[in-house]
Amino acid sequence: MATSNVDRPLQPGDRAPNVVLDAISREGKISLDDFRGRSPLLIGLFRGLHCPFCRRHVAAMAQLKAALHEKGVECLAVVNTPVERARLYFRYHPTPDLLAASDPERASHRAFGLREVGMDTVMALRVHLPGELPEPMDVVAMNEFLNKKEGYEITEADQRMMARRAQLVGQFLLDRAGIVRWSFTEVLEVGYTFRAPSPEELMSAASQLQH
Repeated sequence: MATSNVDRPLQPGDRAPNVVLDAISREGKISLDDFRGRSPLLIGLFRGLHCPFCRRHVAAMAQLKAALHEKGVECLAVVNTPVERARLYFRYHPTPDLLAASDPERASHRAFGLREVGMDTVMALRVHLPGELPEPMDVVAMNEFLNKKEGYEITEADQRMMARRAQLVGQFLLDRAGIVRWSFTEVLEVGYTFRAPSPEELMSAASQLQH
């Protein structure tokens, strides 16, 4: 895959790189160039499925797919989970018609400028989610609690991904020419980490695209 890494998240006006990834939702590969010249694309670059918030982000994208499709926008969810593990997850948690791709090497995240951070930085956060967590927790304890609560069983493939530096996530709306027109990137701050854009924000950005 020929991509160049950038030192900041891509912003509106930047040209998106091409990345070629293993498809999860079907056999073969998915390339961003497949969409260029054909349709706008919302691409979500998420951590592995071991991350409970990333599973929620993928589900939220699946829920918006039909409304975005009406505006001519295709959707692609990318997860840092090995493809066979990801296919097993989606077999039991189907997201009909949502294109998904596997990127355990995080090549797409680097190409879009999403940085990795050390676990010492991540562990300094205390996450407070009233109604979901019994008390403020560090990220590891929070993940363990939510994964157990949601019945997500961590496998060896998940553990390999979790042993690496933490990956920030983002979503990018590309026009038909592959130019970024809107972006949402994670910020490593209490109250902002793990957040996702609202459906209203996404739909508003999609409405402004010229098909």
